[in-house]
Amino acid sequence: MLFGAEHVKRYRETGGKEGHDWEGTTTLILTTTGRKSGEERPTPLIYREAGEGVYAIVASNGGGEEPAWFLNIAEKPEVTVQVWDDEFVAHARVADASEKPGLWKALTETWPAYDEYQAKATREIPVVLLERNFAGTSD
Repeated sequence: MLFGAEHVKRYRETGGKEGHDWEGTTTLILTTTGRKSGEERPTPLIYREAGEGVYAIVASNGGGEEPAWFLNIAEKPEVTVQVWDDEFVAHARVADASEKPGLWKALTETWPAYDEYQAKATREIPVVLLERNFAGTSD
């Protein structure tokens, strides 16, 4: 399965039955608002749970420049996340220096290539936390 538009399409159509489990890891769909276009931009990303209602992702782009979704959240951190068939609003923020080491370790256990990406990158690759917005719910 492709990791891009087709991945998003199948994930959404099947409530994650196709696409959540991918290449030995798990993915979610992050939808950001394009900083230039204002359009919704869905992206499949590897994730790890990082607490109740919190998901950790990596802005690696294979060790290249910052991915577009990361630049989008800098402009508008309110995002939509889909994990399996659960779609919800979340706030995206970069993990701070005290949070990152533990999250990085967990994420590289899931996807060891992140260490390779960091080794070839000319920037520090950030870990981003997606914090579910529970405002107005009984949770």
